[in-house]
Amino acid sequence: MKSFRILLVLLGTLFILSACAGPTAQPSAAPEAGEVEESNSVPGLYDRELALEAFTKGGCGACHVIPGVPGAVGTLGPDLSAVGADAEAVIASSGYTGAAKTAADFLREAVLQPDAYIAADCGGKACQKGLMPASLGDTLSDQELEAVVGYMLGLPDSATAPEPGPGEATPVEPAAPVAAAGSGPEMSAEEFDWARQTYFERCAGCHGTLRKGATGPALTPDKTQPMGTLALAAIIFNGTTGGMPDWGKQGFFTQAQTDTMARYLQHEPPTPPELSLEQMKASWKLLVPPAERPTAPQTTRDWQNYFIVTLRDAGQVAVIDGDTHEIVNLVHSGYAVHITRMSATGRYAYVIGRDGKLALIDLWMEKPDKVAEVQLCYDARSVEVSKYNGEEGNFEDQYAVVGCYWPPHFAILDGQTLEPFKIVSTRSYTYDTEEYHPEPRVAAILASHFKPEWIVNIKETGQIWIVNYTDPVNPTIKMIEAERFLHDGGLDSTKRYFLVAANQSNKIAVVDLLEEKLAAIVEVDAIPHPGRGANWIDPEFGPVWSTSHLGDGAIVSIGTDPDGHPESAWKAVRTTPLPGAGSLFIKTHPNSKWIWVDMTLNPDPALSRTVCVIAKDNPGEVYKCWEAASYGRAVHFEYNKQGTEVWVSIWGDASKPGEVGEIVIYNDATLEELARIPDLVTPTGKFNVYNTVNDVY
Repeated sequence: MKSFRILLVLLGTLFILSACAGPTAQPSAAPEAGEVEESNSVPGLYDRELALEAFTKGGCGACHVIPGVPGAVGTLGPDLSAVGADAEAVIASSGYTGAAKTAADFLREAVLQPDAYIAADCGGKACQKGLMPASLGDTLSDQELEAVVGYMLGLPDSATAPEPGPGEATPVEPAAPVAAAGSGPEMSAEEFDWARQTYFERCAGCHGTLRKGATGPALTPDKTQPMGTLALAAIIFNGTTGGMPDWGKQGFFTQAQTDTMARYLQHEPPTPPELSLEQMKASWKLLVPPAERPTAPQTTRDWQNYFIVTLRDAGQVAVIDGDTHEIVNLVHSGYAVHITRMSATGRYAYVIGRDGKLALIDLWMEKPDKVAEVQLCYDARSVEVSKYNGEEGNFEDQYAVVGCYWPPHFAILDGQTLEPFKIVSTRSYTYDTEEYHPEPRVAAILASHFKPEWIVNIKETGQIWIVNYTDPVNPTIKMIEAERFLHDGGLDSTKRYFLVAANQSNKIAVVDLLEEKLAAIVEVDAIPHPGRGANWIDPEFGPVWSTSHLGDGAIVSIGTDPDGHPESAWKAVRTTPLPGAGSLFIKTHPNSKWIWVDMTLNPDPALSRTVCVIAKDNPGEVYKCWEAASYGRAVHFEYNKQGTEVWVSIWGDASKPGEVGEIVIYNDATLEELARIPDLVTPTGKFNVYNTVNDVY
């Protein structure tokens, strides 16, 4: 409606200009499809203004660079700076399979049937099917569509406004849209509440609770209002090549819900409440006191070969026997469990959900179950335990620490009961610009094997905190300046060095845990997301640690042996190309000849359920890729205790019977499928007790 009102104003302005210039020209009829002239002539003033309005109406500038269109600097789709001149060459190429015979037909087809031809380059990345919505053609009128086609056909000349004729006023170029303070599209209270909660659950992890950005871009109104509802909805529904999930195509959002979220993102983000120690203790439940727990394992199963499997949309974890593949128990944990960590002895599993609820599961029980639970925050991603046993004392299983996204703090707890007793805020200043940040979230936490210390990664400020827990009520903290947007990472094979992805900075920070100092910053590809990473021996460069990436289809390997291979140490020594981007996890085992990698968040459905392996003796290329299922997305790998099997999750849809999810088990030596564990609701992370305790990756 707003675009229509603007169009009326433009029409009125044109009539006034015509009256001042002389006799009124008769308006020409709207061209029929296929009637746009095949020339490089600049469109007339009316066609140009109509095209600019149509580009804005369609939200095209959010994804494309379009010369002459205010605010059109997007990089999600191909650059359209010379699309008119390039059209004929595309039609004549062997890769074109569409029906267009002329440049105008090609441009029209690109709007109405965007998957008829997939361009090679989308902001430096390979373009993928399904990114551009075919519904754009329904949004534009025939006249607007032809104006857009004519404008693109004339690029780059059409980017310049035509010179006014004698007696005509100089047209005013439209300014780039800006956000109006306090404004936003109309929403009902019910819509706003739904979007607020859904954003917190689904989106805040990448974009921040206050929407200031981290792994994903900032989504504050000054960024989102100029994009408009249509463009935002298209991105939310279809995803991006940079790792943004396609919430609509996956079935998480309907088209109406996508539109609601797009409107919500144009409002100022509400600030969630804080959480005090008193509130934490009010949520604490000691279900089985330590004195009433088993004094020895009650099961004949090899509990060290249990897998603790996240069932994301069920709010559960499954405890699965790694030898028999039987489900030993389903334990109610909390919303969207993110990770599980084991106590130093392996007896206890600490399960943290994105709702900030921590569950303690005793694996010595005949049927493992919760013995304590507590809520430490409203949004969390990390938990770790005290593992040190040495000259400074035995701290095994004594303490646990939970890192929160909101409120931005970490909490220290009794490792046996989960009673919280200490909160440390992470609100601080960015390491580089020394600007105050209201939301420095706690990302990965890892326990040192050398000292009674936790390595706590503060995402937005770019600091790695070394937290000594010998006196946990009065912890000492050493702050190491690294790089902003720290996320996940793991140890090298010696366990002396910690490598962590600063994913939105496209870097890996390396910390020497023995000397407690920054060892290096390594440039890698776009948005590294290693999980714990993968340690292996490169035939040319020696010991390396590898990461995959959300934003690029590549594995980058970094040399990790400063003593034996100093020329390769802390350098990106090898890049192995993958079929696509969107990878979340990479995995290997000391006994394996393979490196496994997923592409879970790739917008191509086939690639998103594909797994690949790279041979360690020929790491320059992928050895083999295959679809692990006929539905869903393949995500996360874990080995059994013996290192002979690899378990892969198929991330299904809880609302689709028969496709809710499953785990596929492969023989690591032969890559043959051994078994499937069906009907698991959206299985995600899988954590083998032995491997997690011993940091085997």
